[in-house]
Amino acid sequence: MSFVEFSYNRSVHFTTDYSPFKIIYNFNPLTPLDLIPLLVYERVSLDGNREEHVKKALHESVHNKYIKK
Repeated sequence: MSFVEFSYNRSVHFTTDYSPFKIIYNFNPLTPLDLIPLLVYERVSLDGNREEHVKKALHESVHNKYIKK
């Protein structure tokens, strides 16, 4: 049953336009189907302050989409 939960948490939701994994961890975990190499900007590790700002902006975006819908 864990694969069902994984699939649900990795799928994009209508209300937020993001997956739960993306909202919490700021990325979607890879699966065997993800064979395409990542783009450079997705592989770059962000420093702590930058990552904090990116996550905060993402959470604000999700909040605004909830309010709108």
